[in-house]
Amino acid sequence: MTIKIAIDGPAGAGKSTIAKKVARLLGFTYIDTGAMYRAITLKVLRENIPLSDKQKIIEIARKSDVFLEGEKVFLDGEDVSEEIRKPAVSEKVSIVSQIPEVRKILVNKQREIAKDKNVVMDGRDIGTVVFPEAQLKFFLTASLEERAKRRYEELRNKGTDVKYEKVLEEIKVRDDMDSKRKDSPLIIPENAIVIDTTHLTEEEVVKKVFEEIKKIVRGEI
Repeated sequence: MTIKIAIDGPAGAGKSTIAKKVARLLGFTYIDTGAMYRAITLKVLRENIPLSDKQKIIEIARKSDVFLEGEKVFLDGEDVSEEIRKPAVSEKVSIVSQIPEVRKILVNKQREIAKDKNVVMDGRDIGTVVFPEAQLKFFLTASLEERAKRRYEELRNKGTDVKYEKVLEEIKVRDDMDSKRKDSPLIIPENAIVIDTTHLTEEEVVKKVFEEIKKIVRGEI
């Protein structure tokens, strides 16, 4: 039997960072589902497709080859790991990810990638839609201001000239869109362990996650 660990939460809560570290320590496959939506959004922008043209966006999602290799993201064979993190993609990804047909296509791809593997998968609907049967579900959160600060510092460290206020507003909008979308809204999965990371270091969050994993191994929960 394979082990599935789901890590959900809003933008900037630390999902990807923690999921990567946990996967490395366990020797599990890491799957960044958000990167897949970003890759499709990047292609939509590259091809100048109006965000209102849902049918063309769905067709792109259906025909595109999105491949994850470790922490790298490939779109039709091209490494787009850095490009999908740029502000232009971040600003539009929620619009693309709201389209139910796009979500269905990518969820099927995510399940296929994870089949027959021990995985740590992060996103916004892993414990509710992609793998509701996951043996362990986490929901990471943090205050809006802290999440905006983290994203701002991440972008600045990558050389992106951006204002904190703009990042804060973008995350507010993203939260609103993610929580109110009709298909697979951002909610806390049933039986999920909620961790507020606002005042915790990465090491402290990883430690909390591993404490729960040890309980699973011992059969305590």
